Amino acid sequence: LPSEGPAILVANHSGTLPFDAVMLFLDVARHTEPPRVPRPIGDRFIPLLPIASTVLARVGATPGTRENLRHLLESGEMVLIFPEGTPAVGKPFSQRYRLQEWRVGHAETAIAHGVPIIPAAVIGAEEQWPQIARLPIALFGAPYLPLPLTPFPLPVRYHLRYGAPIRFDLPPEAATRPDVVRDAAAQVKAAVEALIAEGLRERKGIFQ
Repeated sequence: LPSEGPAILVANHSGTLPFDAVMLFLDVARHTEPPRVPRPIGDRFIPLLPIASTVLARVGATPGTRENLRHLLESGEMVLIFPEGTPAVGKPFSQRYRLQEWRVGHAETAIAHGVPIIPAAVIGAEEQWPQIARLPIALFGAPYLPLPLTPFPLPVRYHLRYGAPIRFDLPPEAATRPDVVRDAAAQVKAAVEALIAEGLRERKGIFQ
């Protein structure tokens, strides 16, 4: 994890609620000196959520617009992006730790601004609060209402892994080429998948 300068932290996403973002947020702050606060980039419906939107804004979460990303990176911030987005949160338990559609905006942004991407893997969030159903109720812009298996999240143990920074060494105008951006995003996805596989192999159990 770089101690200073702009960077994009990219990780797999899961969980009925964004506990994985919270754990990454705290872990980065604990393991950087001076402590860094990664700025989570969220879906555009998040500012519409009552109470939660205020809490998320106060810890630095930002809607994922190009202008917001540009401002944060030019200010030397580390941003946290989940390329799978909301679909990863709602995937069935049988699909745990299988990456969903991998959006490419993180790679485009990294190339355009010449900043490194740090791949990361979150092990544990998939089992913390499994869903048994998704109710087709759209509230405040959210696509559905999740119905979890248990009334409270389970006390699972998290295992977080970070890979070496990925630098694309490309001119900013390469960010306008879809083929280049796709290849860059695929490189990041492969790095995250490798970290997930490594973490799952070494994990002794869900609660250990």
